[in-house]
Amino acid sequence: MSANAWALLLQALWETLYMVAASGSLSFLLGIPLGILLYITRPGRISENHLANTCLASIVNAGRSIPFIILMVAIIPLTRLLTGTSIGTTAAIVPLTIAAIPFVARIAEGALNEVPLGLVEAAQSMGASPFQIVVRVLLPEARPGLINGMTIISVTLVSYSAMAGAIGGGGLGDLGIRYGYQRFDGAIMLATVIVLIALVQLIQAAGDRMQRFYDKNQ
Repeated sequence: MSANAWALLLQALWETLYMVAASGSLSFLLGIPLGILLYITRPGRISENHLANTCLASIVNAGRSIPFIILMVAIIPLTRLLTGTSIGTTAAIVPLTIAAIPFVARIAEGALNEVPLGLVEAAQSMGASPFQIVVRVLLPEARPGLINGMTIISVTLVSYSAMAGAIGGGGLGDLGIRYGYQRFDGAIMLATVIVLIALVQLIQAAGDRMQRFYDKNQ
């Protein structure tokens, strides 16, 4: 490939990393508390509330059922309101975050479900409040599962960011479509695929290493 092609590849890689890091951070920040609410309001949990749990679960399930490419188009007015534009890497962060939040919530809920109820009951018997139980018992015990889930979400966001390139989101997906597919440049297409595979492998390896570290220290 030419020097210009390498420059385009590096720029696209940076845009993809920016989209994944920003949307991942925001979705974790919003999705984990939502997952905690789903867990603690379930029947038999520390803040049981059937109505709240049903409403939250319905919203999360609805969010998970919308294909990402449709979601991107459907929330263009919201994206334009928040970012001032509907195209580009910053604009793509909005649908990426909204698409990931329901999945983060369910993964967080699943990780919390793996915590033995005996630990929660022991904390309750010592007079711990629901907030203390969440912060000092549930989250520390669920940490390996949460890390594994966040790794899965990060890998999924790499895939979603590539789809975002199809409608002007930038990143490696945009590079592969505009230069690899539309201009019939097989070298750029191949390089884009290789970089995406390498990026996913690095994210997965980092997540696996963190999970093993916390498994050993629990």
